[in-house]
Amino acid sequence: MEVGAHSGARFQLVSPDNETETRTIMNTIEATGRKPADVVVRGNASGFLQEIVSGPHQLRADEPVAVGGGDAAPGPYDYLLIGLGACTSMTVGLYARNKKWPLENISVSLRHSRIHAQDCAECETKKGMLDRIDVEIGLSGALTPEQRAKLMEIAAKCPVHRTLKSEINIRLRTASSGSLLEIAETKIQSKPPLTGK
Repeated sequence: MEVGAHSGARFQLVSPDNETETRTIMNTIEATGRKPADVVVRGNASGFLQEIVSGPHQLRADEPVAVGGGDAAPGPYDYLLIGLGACTSMTVGLYARNKKWPLENISVSLRHSRIHAQDCAECETKKGMLDRIDVEIGLSGALTPEQRAKLMEIAAKCPVHRTLKSEINIRLRTASSGSLLEIAETKIQSKPPLTGK
């Protein structure tokens, strides 16, 4: 049963164990006209540790001890870099596989920082501060210089890279009673609690 799209790729739920849950989600979508949330994050006001559900995956987020967290999981900016790095590596690998090029391994190292806009010659913004993400890509394998150059060009075309470079419209609203958030929270509560610091 096809139920949605993520990162531009359509996906299907094929497990019979998911049939009831899928029907519930689809009925909710039809009743509200909205698709379910891709990610649900839940925490409490006593600290930074967060529980995250993304489809069948459970994750956590936290902040370092230096800023009051417990350092039990990656922080929000770490996840931003993880998303960009994973997408970059996947995109480069897919391109090389499709071309049957001898790419063996890909490593992507990323660093986030805040810089003064006036220190960025290639940036349109010239006042205040802006975010910078430095990305270094390592490619191993018997690639020609032309293949390496093309793979570096392709790296800048990964969907997450394009999203971060585009105009982003983030809409905040209060979750209403009977919302898809409640379905997701029920799903979170039905799973064993996360343990750790």
